[in-house]
Amino acid sequence: MADPIRVPERVVFANATQVLDTLSGAAGTGAARFDLAACSAFDSSLIAVLLELKRRAGTAGCAVSGASPNVVKLARLYGVDQVLFGSRSDA
Repeated sequence: MADPIRVPERVVFANATQVLDTLSGAAGTGAARFDLAACSAFDSSLIAVLLELKRRAGTAGCAVSGASPNVVKLARLYGVDQVLFGSRSDA
């Protein structure tokens, strides 16, 4: 995989479509890794964006790293933590 693509500090309903378009464009058609380390202001839209990025990546693959415990908790609440992060230690 190429260098990680940084997810912005803020991902909320108001900017989710723009963030998705930006990250999707940055990922291109190859395997991508998204770094959530800077993402500190978010709502459930972040989970939707990450799921859509995974869907778009398809067989090329998509990994997510640097997730804060709160991001992991939110993904777990929606039942998609294993889909996004594999195991807790991968986040």
